[in-house]
Amino acid sequence: MDTGRSSKSTYAGLADKTVFITGGGSGIGAAFTRAFAGQGARVAFVDIAEEVSRTLAAQIQKETRKAPLFIACDLRNIEALQEAIEIVRIELGDIRVLINNAGNDDRHKMEQVTPEYWDDRIAVNLRHMFFAAQAVAPQMKRLRGGAIINLGSIIWRLKHAGLPVYNVSKASVTGLTRVLARELGPSGIRVNTISPGAVWTERQMKLWYTPEFEKEVMAGQCLKKRVLPGDVANMGLFLASDAAEKCTAQDFIVDAGWS
Repeated sequence: MDTGRSSKSTYAGLADKTVFITGGGSGIGAAFTRAFAGQGARVAFVDIAEEVSRTLAAQIQKETRKAPLFIACDLRNIEALQEAIEIVRIELGDIRVLINNAGNDDRHKMEQVTPEYWDDRIAVNLRHMFFAAQAVAPQMKRLRGGAIINLGSIIWRLKHAGLPVYNVSKASVTGLTRVLARELGPSGIRVNTISPGAVWTERQMKLWYTPEFEKEVMAGQCLKKRVLPGDVANMGLFLASDAAEKCTAQDFIVDAGWS
């Protein structure tokens, strides 16, 4: 699948910096993994899907001669996430860039949501972002700076029905970003949100994106082009780089003008 053009820009400051990506094995996460590896960064990523993640790491090694570090991890287990971050610190050095990408947008009806399902979806889509930031903050403080990028979504702005808990979690990402930006700003750590629109990943195309939905999306977008994973990753490269040194506490939307 075409994931979008690789970045036309080279951010020299990202070379040899340690980058940690959650959910980096497929979809938008895989685009982040490829993009930062292409900049010469020391990339590590966690994902629950081991087979596709190991395949991705092997492909990147062939392309760049430098394999990203993959650690299998279920992010609902915060202790396992903290352990993975510590492994990365030991093997690759203090983390300079954190990409809180992992999430799951399974559809669900309001009347079917149980307390157990609510807690699980918040754990999958939101909770790990805070604890990953908490874990990397001391490392970024030692480095006297860093960048945290949280993946939001425009979906809650569009008021889409059929996945209320997902909407709540993604709306909350914006609040988390703004609070962390204020907390960590005095240490030179920047925190931003990227909110994608309808991104054409393999999973989305298989499960949700019908020809009828594409008509709806294109009618809403100002630009009549599909938003691809690489488009989101390109924004991530910019926000992680020194070119965005004065950008923090913001929500950067990549949706071709839909929202």
